Amino acid sequence: MISVIIPAYNAAQTLPACLAALQGQTQPPGEIIVVDDGSQDQTAQVARAYGVQLLEQPHQGPAAARNLGIRQARSDIILLTDADCVPEPTWVAEMTHPFADPRVAGVKGSYRTHQQERVARLAQEEFEERYDLLERQATIDFIDSHAAAFRTSVLRESGGFDPAFSQANNEDVDLSYRLAEKGLKLVFNRQAVVYHRHQATWGAYLRLKIKRGYWRMMAYRLHPGKVVRDSYTPQLLKAQLALMYLVLGFVGLAFVFPPLGWGAVAALVGLCLSAIPFIRRATQQDKALGIAALVFIIVRALAFALGVAGGTVGMFFFRPALPHKREG
Repeated sequence: MISVIIPAYNAAQTLPACLAALQGQTQPPGEIIVVDDGSQDQTAQVARAYGVQLLEQPHQGPAAARNLGIRQARSDIILLTDADCVPEPTWVAEMTHPFADPRVAGVKGSYRTHQQERVARLAQEEFEERYDLLERQATIDFIDSHAAAFRTSVLRESGGFDPAFSQANNEDVDLSYRLAEKGLKLVFNRQAVVYHRHQATWGAYLRLKIKRGYWRMMAYRLHPGKVVRDSYTPQLLKAQLALMYLVLGFVGLAFVFPPLGWGAVAALVGLCLSAIPFIRRATQQDKALGIAALVFIIVRALAFALGVAGGTVGMFFFRPALPHKREG
């Protein structure tokens, strides 16, 4: 039997589409578990209306909600998705068929979107760029929880998600890193698709990436070896982050010694040149999208720079709830 676990917080508007899609699968799951994470809306009533298993807890965040579902699941394989995702009809089948290989411990699926807003389309291109990177690797070290599958025994033996990650942000990164560090085989299946609504405005995208940068530093605190390289993060993105720090640094120094402003100009030019591969990729979809791609790269680099800076301070105060491997 296959279990699907969905953490849900104030998800009454999006949960119906998710549940309808799961109940229309070509390979139906044996059980669908919605974990209501202390919602203040009609989330619980929606779950009951669809006849799925409902678990309820005080608001603790998605990591704790998934862990409750993992403890209650009655299957050998657990699939995870989010309440604002709509799986394709073949999603369950695509997520589970890699487990025919007994060495596989976890499977990652992919995002798509129907949105036509420029920022959302660029966000999708960002995902597609990363998917190209993942497809070139026999094993991966990152499975995000919007489209994830694991052997139940693996999740339980690992302790599941660390509830110290109180937001829906990098708790799946931490879990993936822990499993990969144990030598477990994690794989990517691009055909296991869920549809999602990405951020559609520049401001929303900026805020999301600041949070991503912040919480990624919490994961790096626990897994410092991943700072250098992981299977999901393009190395060019790290170079763009470094260039943005140079831009900001030289701008600040230019107030004291104005000629250093040229250093900021040089770093910004380097950042723009580094965006050429992404601009080319976006232009293949739409010429107007290609023009916006440069702004997208600059906004992303700025957001990550701010988030990483904040996270570098914040990680010294972060206290994981699960035991983790430590340096030294």
